[in-house]
Amino acid sequence: MSIFQAIVLGIIQGLTEFLPISSSGHLVIFKYILGVNIDAGAVAESGALFEVILHVGTLLAIIVIYYKDVLMLIREGIGLIIDLIRFISGGFRKKRNRVRIVATRDRRMLLLILTASLPTALIGFLLKDIFEQYLMQSLLATGIALLITGGLLKLSQRLVSGHKRVEKATYKNAVAVGLLQGLAITPGISRSGSTIVGGLLCGFDKEFAIKFSFLMSLPAVGGAALLKATEVPLELIRLNAAAYLSGMAASAIVGFICIKTLLVLLRRNKFHYFSYYCFLVGALAIGWSIFFA
Repeated sequence: MSIFQAIVLGIIQGLTEFLPISSSGHLVIFKYILGVNIDAGAVAESGALFEVILHVGTLLAIIVIYYKDVLMLIREGIGLIIDLIRFISGGFRKKRNRVRIVATRDRRMLLLILTASLPTALIGFLLKDIFEQYLMQSLLATGIALLITGGLLKLSQRLVSGHKRVEKATYKNAVAVGLLQGLAITPGISRSGSTIVGGLLCGFDKEFAIKFSFLMSLPAVGGAALLKATEVPLELIRLNAAAYLSGMAASAIVGFICIKTLLVLLRRNKFHYFSYYCFLVGALAIGWSIFFA
Protein backbone atom coordinates (compact mmCIF):
# COMPACT_ATOMS: atom_id res chain seq x y z
CA MET A 1 0.00 0.00 0.00
CA SER A 2 1.43 3.38 -1.03
CA ILE A 3 1.43 6.52 1.11
CA PHE A 4 -1.02 8.11 -1.34
CA GLN A 5 -3.45 5.21 -0.95
CA ALA A 6 -3.04 5.37 2.84
CA ILE A 7 -3.85 9.10 2.92
CA VAL A 8 -6.89 8.64 0.68
CA LEU A 9 -8.18 5.81 2.88
CA GLY A 10 -7.41 7.90 5.98
CA ILE A 11 -9.50 10.78 4.61
CA ILE A 12 -12.33 8.36 3.80
CA GLN A 13 -12.10 6.93 7.34
CA GLY A 14 -12.20 10.38 8.91
CA LEU A 15 -15.18 11.40 6.77
CA THR A 16 -17.20 8.25 7.34
CA GLU A 17 -16.39 7.27 10.94
CA PHE A 18 -18.53 9.99 12.50
CA LEU A 19 -20.92 10.72 9.70
CA PRO A 20 -23.47 7.87 9.92
CA ILE A 21 -22.54 6.23 6.63
CA SER A 22 -20.17 3.41 7.76
CA SER A 23 -16.43 3.87 7.60
CA SER A 24 -15.70 0.14 7.27
CA GLY A 25 -18.19 -0.17 4.40
CA HIS A 26 -16.55 2.68 2.50
CA LEU A 27 -13.11 1.20 3.11
CA VAL A 28 -14.24 -2.05 1.49
CA ILE A 29 -15.68 -0.14 -1.49
CA PHE A 30 -12.65 2.10 -2.00
CA LYS A 31 -10.26 -0.83 -1.71
CA TYR A 32 -11.89 -2.12 -4.87
CA ILE A 33 -11.69 1.31 -6.52
CA LEU A 34 -8.04 1.85 -5.54
CA GLY A 35 -7.11 -1.72 -6.36
CA VAL A 36 -5.74 -2.57 -2.91
CA ASN A 37 -5.36 -6.34 -2.75
CA ILE A 38 -7.22 -7.55 0.34
CA ASP A 39 -7.10 -11.22 -0.54
CA ALA A 40 -3.43 -12.05 -0.47
CA GLY A 41 -1.84 -13.39 2.69
CA ALA A 42 0.35 -10.82 4.41
CA VAL A 43 -1.35 -7.94 2.59
CA ALA A 44 -4.70 -8.99 3.99
CA GLU A 45 -3.14 -9.11 7.44
CA SER A 46 -1.59 -5.68 6.87
CA GLY A 47 -4.90 -4.32 5.63
CA ALA A 48 -6.72 -5.51 8.75
CA LEU A 49 -4.15 -3.78 10.94
CA PHE A 50 -4.31 -0.64 8.79
CA GLU A 51 -8.06 -0.36 9.32
CA VAL A 52 -7.53 -0.49 13.09
CA ILE A 53 -4.85 2.20 12.81
CA LEU A 54 -7.27 4.41 10.86
CA HIS A 55 -9.76 3.94 13.69
CA VAL A 56 -7.06 4.99 16.15
CA GLY A 57 -6.75 8.22 14.15
CA THR A 58 -10.43 8.96 14.61
CA LEU A 59 -10.12 7.92 18.26
CA LEU A 60 -7.54 10.70 18.66
CA ALA A 61 -10.08 13.15 17.21
CA ILE A 62 -12.62 12.09 19.88
CA ILE A 63 -10.02 12.52 22.63
CA VAL A 64 -9.18 16.05 21.47
CA ILE A 65 -12.82 17.19 21.30
CA TYR A 66 -14.00 15.41 24.48
CA TYR A 67 -10.74 15.70 26.39
CA LYS A 68 -12.48 16.85 29.59
CA ASP A 69 -14.75 13.80 29.54
CA VAL A 70 -11.82 11.50 28.72
CA LEU A 71 -9.81 12.86 31.65
CA MET A 72 -12.88 12.43 33.85
CA LEU A 73 -13.27 8.79 32.75
CA ILE A 74 -9.60 8.08 33.47
CA ARG A 75 -9.90 9.69 36.90
CA GLU A 76 -13.07 7.79 37.70
CA GLY A 77 -11.55 4.55 36.42
CA ILE A 78 -8.65 4.89 38.85
CA GLY A 79 -11.07 5.85 41.62
CA LEU A 80 -13.28 2.85 40.88
CA ILE A 81 -10.35 0.46 41.16
CA ILE A 82 -9.31 2.00 44.48
CA ASP A 83 -12.87 1.88 45.84
CA LEU A 84 -13.30 -1.74 44.81
CA ILE A 85 -10.04 -2.70 46.51
CA ARG A 86 -11.16 -0.96 49.68
CA PHE A 87 -14.57 -2.62 49.49
CA ILE A 88 -13.09 -6.09 49.00
CA SER A 89 -10.65 -5.55 51.84
CA GLY A 90 -13.55 -4.69 54.16
CA GLY A 91 -13.23 -0.92 54.23
CA PHE A 92 -16.74 -0.38 52.80
CA ARG A 93 -18.88 -2.49 55.08
CA LYS A 94 -21.38 0.23 55.83
CA LYS A 95 -24.20 0.66 53.34
CA ARG A 96 -23.65 4.38 52.91
CA ASN A 97 -20.04 3.74 51.95
CA ARG A 98 -20.91 0.95 49.50
CA VAL A 99 -23.25 3.33 47.66
CA ARG A 100 -20.37 5.71 47.05
CA ILE A 101 -18.93 3.33 44.48
CA VAL A 102 -21.61 4.29 41.93
CA ALA A 103 -23.26 7.34 43.46
CA THR A 104 -21.59 10.18 41.59
CA ARG A 105 -22.66 11.31 38.13
CA ASP A 106 -19.19 10.87 36.65
CA ARG A 107 -18.79 7.37 38.12
CA ARG A 108 -22.18 6.38 36.69
CA MET A 109 -21.08 7.58 33.24
CA LEU A 110 -17.99 5.38 33.46
CA LEU A 111 -20.03 2.34 34.50
CA LEU A 112 -22.54 2.88 31.68
CA ILE A 113 -19.71 2.96 29.14
CA LEU A 114 -18.11 -0.16 30.64
CA THR A 115 -21.49 -1.92 30.58
CA ALA A 116 -22.02 -1.00 26.92
CA SER A 117 -18.53 -2.29 26.11
CA LEU A 118 -19.25 -5.81 27.39
CA PRO A 119 -21.66 -6.94 24.61
CA THR A 120 -19.45 -5.18 22.04
CA ALA A 121 -16.41 -7.12 23.23
CA LEU A 122 -18.34 -10.40 23.32
CA ILE A 123 -19.61 -10.00 19.75
CA GLY A 124 -16.15 -9.01 18.56
CA PHE A 125 -14.53 -12.00 20.27
CA LEU A 126 -17.01 -14.55 18.95
CA LEU A 127 -17.50 -13.24 15.41
CA LYS A 128 -14.25 -11.44 14.58
CA ASP A 129 -12.80 -14.20 12.40
CA ILE A 130 -16.06 -14.71 10.49
CA PHE A 131 -16.42 -11.03 9.73
CA GLU A 132 -12.79 -10.59 8.67
CA GLN A 133 -12.77 -13.74 6.52
CA TYR A 134 -16.07 -13.23 4.70
CA LEU A 135 -17.76 -9.86 5.13
CA MET A 136 -14.61 -7.72 4.83
CA GLN A 137 -14.12 -9.25 1.39
CA SER A 138 -17.70 -8.94 0.16
CA LEU A 139 -18.89 -5.92 -1.77
CA LEU A 140 -22.39 -7.41 -1.96
CA ALA A 141 -22.66 -7.82 1.83
CA THR A 142 -21.40 -4.27 2.28
CA GLY A 143 -24.07 -2.93 -0.07
CA ILE A 144 -26.85 -4.77 1.78
CA ALA A 145 -25.56 -3.51 5.13
CA LEU A 146 -25.55 0.08 3.83
CA LEU A 147 -29.23 -0.30 2.93
CA ILE A 148 -29.87 -1.44 6.51
CA THR A 149 -28.00 1.60 7.81
CA GLY A 150 -30.12 3.79 5.56
CA GLY A 151 -33.24 2.27 7.08
CA LEU A 152 -32.01 2.97 10.62
CA LEU A 153 -31.23 6.57 9.75
CA LYS A 154 -34.60 7.02 8.12
CA LEU A 155 -36.18 5.70 11.31
CA SER A 156 -34.49 8.50 13.23
CA GLN A 157 -36.71 10.98 11.39
CA ARG A 158 -39.65 9.66 13.41
CA LEU A 159 -37.82 9.72 16.73
CA VAL A 160 -37.88 12.66 19.08
CA SER A 161 -35.21 13.54 21.56
CA GLY A 162 -35.89 11.89 24.92
CA HIS A 163 -35.10 13.21 28.37
CA LYS A 164 -32.66 10.61 29.68
CA ARG A 165 -29.18 11.77 30.48
CA VAL A 166 -26.52 10.02 32.52
CA GLU A 167 -28.57 10.19 35.74
CA LYS A 168 -31.60 8.39 34.28
CA ALA A 169 -30.00 6.13 31.66
CA THR A 170 -30.21 2.50 32.77
CA TYR A 171 -27.70 -0.31 32.43
CA LYS A 172 -30.21 -2.13 30.22
CA ASN A 173 -30.07 0.88 27.89
CA ALA A 174 -26.28 0.64 27.87
CA VAL A 175 -26.38 -3.08 26.99
CA ALA A 176 -28.81 -2.40 24.11
CA VAL A 177 -26.62 0.33 22.64
CA GLY A 178 -23.53 -1.86 23.18
CA LEU A 179 -25.14 -4.67 21.18
CA LEU A 180 -25.71 -2.28 18.29
CA GLN A 181 -22.08 -1.18 18.47
CA GLY A 182 -20.99 -4.82 18.35
CA LEU A 183 -23.12 -5.52 15.27
CA ALA A 184 -21.52 -2.50 13.61
CA ILE A 185 -18.39 -4.57 12.95
CA THR A 186 -20.33 -5.51 9.81
CA PRO A 187 -18.94 -3.39 6.94
CA GLY A 188 -21.76 -1.09 5.90
CA ILE A 189 -23.42 -0.86 9.32
CA SER A 190 -22.61 2.57 10.71
CA ARG A 191 -21.33 2.47 14.28
CA SER A 192 -22.21 6.09 15.01
CA GLY A 193 -25.52 5.88 13.19
CA SER A 194 -26.70 2.67 14.87
CA THR A 195 -25.61 3.69 18.37
CA ILE A 196 -27.07 7.19 18.16
CA VAL A 197 -30.38 5.83 16.83
CA GLY A 198 -30.23 3.13 19.52
CA GLY A 199 -29.76 5.81 22.17
CA LEU A 200 -32.75 7.76 20.85
CA LEU A 201 -34.84 4.56 20.90
CA CYS A 202 -33.85 4.15 24.56
CA GLY A 203 -35.13 7.65 25.30
CA PHE A 204 -31.76 9.41 25.50
CA ASP A 205 -31.54 13.15 25.16
CA LYS A 206 -30.07 13.93 21.73
CA GLU A 207 -26.90 15.56 23.05
CA PHE A 208 -26.34 12.70 25.50
CA ALA A 209 -26.94 10.09 22.77
CA ILE A 210 -24.22 11.71 20.66
CA LYS A 211 -21.69 12.01 23.48
CA PHE A 212 -22.37 8.48 24.72
CA SER A 213 -21.95 7.11 21.18
CA PHE A 214 -18.56 8.76 20.78
CA LEU A 215 -17.20 8.01 24.25
CA MET A 216 -18.28 4.36 24.22
CA SER A 217 -16.18 3.86 21.08
CA LEU A 218 -12.97 4.56 23.02
CA PRO A 219 -12.62 1.18 24.79
CA ALA A 220 -13.88 -0.69 21.72
CA VAL A 221 -11.43 0.93 19.32
CA GLY A 222 -8.56 0.95 21.81
CA GLY A 223 -9.11 -2.71 22.64
CA ALA A 224 -9.30 -3.68 18.97
CA ALA A 225 -6.07 -1.80 18.27
CA LEU A 226 -4.19 -3.55 21.06
CA LEU A 227 -5.52 -6.96 20.05
CA LYS A 228 -4.65 -6.51 16.39
CA ALA A 229 -1.18 -5.15 17.22
CA THR A 230 -0.35 -8.35 19.12
CA GLU A 231 -1.35 -10.48 16.11
CA VAL A 232 0.81 -8.74 13.49
CA PRO A 233 4.58 -9.25 13.18
CA LEU A 234 6.63 -6.18 14.15
CA GLU A 235 8.46 -6.42 10.83
CA LEU A 236 5.18 -5.90 8.97
CA ILE A 237 4.45 -2.78 11.01
CA ARG A 238 7.96 -1.43 10.39
CA LEU A 239 7.77 -1.95 6.63
CA ASN A 240 4.46 -0.07 6.42
CA ALA A 241 5.13 2.55 9.11
CA ALA A 242 5.10 5.55 6.74
CA ALA A 243 1.79 4.56 5.17
CA TYR A 244 0.24 3.74 8.55
CA LEU A 245 1.25 7.06 10.11
CA SER A 246 0.11 9.03 7.05
CA GLY A 247 -3.28 7.33 7.08
CA MET A 248 -3.70 7.81 10.82
CA ALA A 249 -2.87 11.53 10.62
CA ALA A 250 -5.31 12.07 7.75
CA SER A 251 -8.00 10.17 9.63
CA ALA A 252 -7.49 12.20 12.82
CA ILE A 253 -7.58 15.61 11.12
CA VAL A 254 -10.61 14.90 8.94
CA GLY A 255 -12.35 13.12 11.83
CA PHE A 256 -11.99 16.20 14.03
CA ILE A 257 -13.64 18.36 11.37
CA CYS A 258 -16.43 15.84 10.85
CA ILE A 259 -17.32 15.57 14.54
CA LYS A 260 -17.79 19.32 14.72
CA THR A 261 -19.87 19.24 11.52
CA LEU A 262 -22.01 16.33 12.71
CA LEU A 263 -22.85 18.06 15.98
CA VAL A 264 -24.21 21.03 14.05
CA LEU A 265 -26.24 18.83 11.68
CA LEU A 266 -27.74 16.83 14.54
CA ARG A 267 -28.83 19.96 16.35
CA ARG A 268 -30.61 21.05 13.16
CA ASN A 269 -32.40 17.68 12.82
CA LYS A 270 -30.62 16.77 9.57
CA PHE A 271 -29.50 13.33 10.77
CA HIS A 272 -31.90 11.34 8.59
CA TYR A 273 -30.64 13.04 5.42
CA PHE A 274 -27.70 10.62 5.44
CA SER A 275 -30.13 7.76 4.81
CA TYR A 276 -30.51 8.78 1.17
CA TYR A 277 -26.75 8.64 0.68
CA CYS A 278 -26.59 5.16 2.26
CA PHE A 279 -29.43 3.94 0.03
CA LEU A 280 -27.64 5.26 -3.07
CA VAL A 281 -24.17 3.90 -2.23
CA GLY A 282 -25.60 0.59 -1.04
CA ALA A 283 -27.52 0.13 -4.28
CA LEU A 284 -24.44 1.02 -6.34
CA ALA A 285 -22.28 -1.43 -4.37
CA ILE A 286 -24.81 -4.22 -4.89
CA GLY A 287 -25.06 -3.44 -8.60
CA TRP A 288 -21.27 -3.34 -9.00
CA SER A 289 -20.84 -6.64 -7.18
CA ILE A 290 -23.42 -8.33 -9.41
CA PHE A 291 -22.41 -6.96 -12.83
CA PHE A 292 -18.72 -5.99 -12.57
CA ALA A 293 -16.96 -7.56 -9.59
